Amino acid sequence: MRNRLRDLREDADLTQTQIAQMLLCDQLLYSKYERGERELSLGLATKLADFYQVSLDYLVGRSDKRK
Repeated sequence: MRNRLRDLREDADLTQTQIAQMLLCDQLLYSKYERGERELSLGLATKLADFYQVSLDYLVGRSDKRK
């Protein structure tokens, strides 16, 4: 999942700080999500999937289909 999080963010030309603000967390915590050091809650994963307009399965690496 960590590569997907980084790739989706970079594809959208956004910074970690911008995504952290949207998730109401700090950049350091979001960085840990991207590096796989912390697990995303289902709520945050859903919020990110909706934001990037991808399925949860795609976000967590269970599928290569974005939708």
